[in-house]
Amino acid sequence: MSKIDSQVALEEEALERSHEEIMFILVALMLAMLLAALDQTIVSTALPRIATDLHGLSKLSWVATAYLLTSAVATPLYGKIGDQFGRKKIFQSAIVIFLIGSALCGLSQSIDQLVAFRALQGIGAGGLMVLAMTIIGDVVSPRQRGKYLGYIGSVFIVSSVAGPLLGGFFTDSLSWRWIFYINLPIGILALLAIAARLHLPVKRSDKRIDYFGAALLSAVAIPIILATVLGGVTYPWGSHTIVGLFSGAMIASILFVLWERRLGLDAVIPMHMFKNSIFTVSVVLSFLAGLALFAGILFIPEYQQIVRGYSAVKSGLLLLPLVGGLMFMLITSGRLITKTGKYRIFPLVGTLITAFGLWLFSHLTLHTSQLTLSIWMVVLGAGIGSFMQVMTLAVQNAVPRGELGVATATATFFRTMGSSLGGALFGAILINRLLSHISHLLPASASGHVAINASSVENGIPPAALAKLPPSVSHDVLQAFVLAFHDMFLLAIPFAVMAFIVALFLKEVPLRGTAKGAEVL
Repeated sequence: MSKIDSQVALEEEALERSHEEIMFILVALMLAMLLAALDQTIVSTALPRIATDLHGLSKLSWVATAYLLTSAVATPLYGKIGDQFGRKKIFQSAIVIFLIGSALCGLSQSIDQLVAFRALQGIGAGGLMVLAMTIIGDVVSPRQRGKYLGYIGSVFIVSSVAGPLLGGFFTDSLSWRWIFYINLPIGILALLAIAARLHLPVKRSDKRIDYFGAALLSAVAIPIILATVLGGVTYPWGSHTIVGLFSGAMIASILFVLWERRLGLDAVIPMHMFKNSIFTVSVVLSFLAGLALFAGILFIPEYQQIVRGYSAVKSGLLLLPLVGGLMFMLITSGRLITKTGKYRIFPLVGTLITAFGLWLFSHLTLHTSQLTLSIWMVVLGAGIGSFMQVMTLAVQNAVPRGELGVATATATFFRTMGSSLGGALFGAILINRLLSHISHLLPASASGHVAINASSVENGIPPAALAKLPPSVSHDVLQAFVLAFHDMFLLAIPFAVMAFIVALFLKEVPLRGTAKGAEVL
C-alpha cells in the first residue's frame, strides 16, 4: 500500500464512530427530517381555518403546492453542493432557511404572504431530507447503515399520520399559526446538536455549480407537480393546460439530459452514474416505491372517510396498522442487512408482498370489518417497508464517496416524482371508475340530488347530502365508491409487479465495512 493510500485509510478509519455517537447524530438528523416531513402533511387540516382568517380561498391550494414545488426542485441541488463544499454547513443553512420560512409563515397577514413564505420553507426542506440521509452515509459504513436507515425512513411514515392529527389539534386548541411556530424549538434543538456533535471534513471546491442544469431540472419537476396537483380537479386531464404541462416537462427532460451529458462531472446529476446498473435500477425502484406508497397512504384514508363516514383524524388513526407494518419492516430489514450483508432479497420479496397487499384491498366491500382492513394494512405496509429504504443503501454503496450526495439526492428526487405521479394516476383511475359505476348503479333521478365529479372524490360527499337521498340511492352511491376503490387497487398491482421485474436486475454487491466510498461498479 502506498503512503497516500495508507493516509486515506487512516482518515477513513478515523471517521468510524461508536454506536452512542451515531445515535446522538441520528436523533439530531431525525429531528431535522421531521421538520420537512411533518410540514408536508400538518397543513392539510388547518387549510379551512387559514382560508377564513386570511380571506384566500381561491389561492388556498398553493399553500401546499408552493412548498412541494420548491422542495422538489431544491433536492438535487443540495446533493450536488454538499458533495462539492461539505455537508455540515449546507445542512445547517437548510435548517436556518426552513426556520426563517416557518416563522414568517406563522406571521403571515395575507394568503399571498403565506404562499411566498411556504415556498421559502420548501427551499430549506429540500435539503433536510436528502442531506440527512447522505450524512448517515458519511458517518456509518454501508454494512452498518441498514439498521440506521430504517429509523430515518420511519420519520416520513410517522409524519404522514401525525401531521393531520397535530394540525387539527393546534388549529382547534391554539391557532393554525402554531403549526409553523412548533418548528422553531425543534429546529433550534437540531441545530445545537449538529453543531456540537457532527464533525465532517470541510471541503473546498473550484468546480462550478450547474445553475443552468438546475434550472432545466426545475423545468422538468415544476410542470409535472403542477399537472398532478391541478389535473382532474382544476382542469380536466385531457385539457390543453395539463397536456401542455406534461409536454413541457418532456421537452425539458430531453434538454436536461443533453446539457448534463455535455457538462460531465460538473453536472447537477452526472449522466455517467446511469451507466452503473445498481444506481439505475435503484433509482427506478425508488420511483416505483414512491408511487406504491401513495396508493396506500392517500387512498385507504379516503375509503374510510367516504365510505365509512369517518373524520380525517379518525381515518388517520386507523392508518396506524399500515404505519406499524412499514416501520417494523424498515427496522427489521435494516438489521438483517447489517447481520448478513445482503440486500437484494428485500426488494424482491417486498415488491411481491406489496402486490399481494394491493390484491387484498381489491376485495373491499361496504362491510369489510375494521380488523380485516387492519390486517391488510399490515401486509401492504410490510411489503413497502421491505424495500423502500434499501434503495438508498444500494445507491450509496455503489458510488464513490465524492458522489454520495448527488446519488442520494437523485434517488430521493425520483421517489418524490413517483409519489406525485402516484397520487395523480390513482386519483384519475378512481374518478374514472367511479363515474363508470355511477352511470350503471344510480337511477337517472339521483343526478338531481347529488353531483358526482372529481371534486366529490377529492372532498368526499358530505354525510348531510347522503342523508337527504332515498336509502336505496345512498346505498348505490357508496357502492359505486367501493367498486371504484376495488378497481383502483386492482390496477395498482401491475406497478408492483413491474417493480419486482426491475428488482430482478439489481446486482448483489458486498456491503463495505467502512464508511469510505468505492469505485462505481
